[in-house]
Amino acid sequence: MCRILKKSLIILIMICLNFLFIPFVNAKEKTKLSISSKSAILVDSITGKVIYEKNGFERMYPASLTKIATAIYAIENGHLNDRIKISKDIENIEGTKVYLVEGEQVTLKHLIQGLLINSGNDAGVEIAKYLEGSITNFTNQLNKFLVEKVGVSATHFVNPHGLFAKNHFTTSFDLAKITNYALQNQTFKKIFGTKELKWNGKSWKTTLITHHLMLKGELPYREVTGGKTGYVDQSGQTLATTAENDNIHLTVIIMDGKTKSEAYNDTKKLLDYGFKHFETTRLRKGITYKIGEDEYKASKEITFTNPLHAAINEDVSKNGLLNIIDKNGISLDESKLSHVSMNTEKQEIKSLPNMEEAQTRKVNLLLIGFLLFIGSGILIVKIILRNRKYVK
Repeated sequence: MCRILKKSLIILIMICLNFLFIPFVNAKEKTKLSISSKSAILVDSITGKVIYEKNGFERMYPASLTKIATAIYAIENGHLNDRIKISKDIENIEGTKVYLVEGEQVTLKHLIQGLLINSGNDAGVEIAKYLEGSITNFTNQLNKFLVEKVGVSATHFVNPHGLFAKNHFTTSFDLAKITNYALQNQTFKKIFGTKELKWNGKSWKTTLITHHLMLKGELPYREVTGGKTGYVDQSGQTLATTAENDNIHLTVIIMDGKTKSEAYNDTKKLLDYGFKHFETTRLRKGITYKIGEDEYKASKEITFTNPLHAAINEDVSKNGLLNIIDKNGISLDESKLSHVSMNTEKQEIKSLPNMEEAQTRKVNLLLIGFLLFIGSGILIVKIILRNRKYVK
C-alpha cells in the first residue's frame, strides 16, 4: 500500500512540475564564469548587447588590437587600389613587420592585409602617413572618427599600431564597439577572417598566416570567423575574436591576459556561454502593430538579444514605443515605431494583447494547473481505495 501511495505521489509531483515550471524556464543560467584575464567582454556583434563583462569599462593598453581601428579608418577614408611609395627609415620600426623597404610601392589594400593578418607595425605607419601626412595628424583624425562615427567613450590612441605609449588606451567595451562597427564593412570582414595570404614584398616573399590560433585552426573552434592578437609587456595578452552560428554572432575581447593560454581559454569559455544561452531575434522592417484604433509600423529591421528559445512579449505603448519584454518583465529592447496613416496601404498587422490580458492568461494557466493538481489527487485517492478493497 505504501509503495502504491509513494509511486502515485511521485507521478502527481512530476505532472505538476512539468506543467507549472517548463513554460517559465529562464534560458540564461545564472552562471558565474571563471575568467582569468583582467578584462573581458562578450557582446552580440549585431545588436551590441553586452552579454558578459569583467572590468569591461576599465581603461587599459590594447597593444595590436589598435590595428582594428586603423584598418577600418583606412578602408573608409582611403582608396584601396592606391599605390603607396614606402617612406624613408621604415625599416627602423620596432615589433612585428611585413618588412617594407624604402621606395617599394604597395597598394593600400595590401598594407591593410599586412596590418591585420601579420600585425605589421610598419604597414600601420605607412597607412597613417598616406592618409593624413603624419602619425600625429592621423591619430587626431582617428580619435575623432572613433568618437563621432563609432561612438567610443574611453579611447585615446597616439599611434596606428599599438606599441606602448602611456596615453594610448581603450577599454574592452570600446574595442568591441570598434570591432562590431568594422564588421559591417565587407572588405574589413574578409581581411579580418583571412587565414593566410601570399605576400610578394620587395624584400620579403612569403605566405602570411594569421597569428590567431583559433582562426588558424591550431586551437579548433568551428564557429570562429575572425580575429586579431596583441601583446606588449605593459598590456599583457590581448585578443579579439568573432564567431557565429545560425542563432547569434558574437564578439569577444580579452585584455591583460597573463599568458596566451589564459587568453584563449577565456575566449572559449565566453563563446561557449554565448552560444549555449543566447540568440539574436529579428523583427522585419514593415511589420505593423495594431493598438486599439491606431497602427504602428517598424521603419527598419529591429534586432535584439534574448535568452535562447525563451518566450518574449511585445508591448506597444499608445505613443508607438515597442518594448520587448522577457518572461520576468525585464525590457530587452525598445524601439520607436512609425504611426501608420489610415490612407496607407495595409501591411501585415500584428494585434498585441495589453498587459492586463497577458496577466489574465497567466492566472488562467495557474488555475488550470491547480485543477490538474486536484484532479490528480482525486485519481490517487480512488487508486488507494480500490487497492484497499482488493487487500481485504
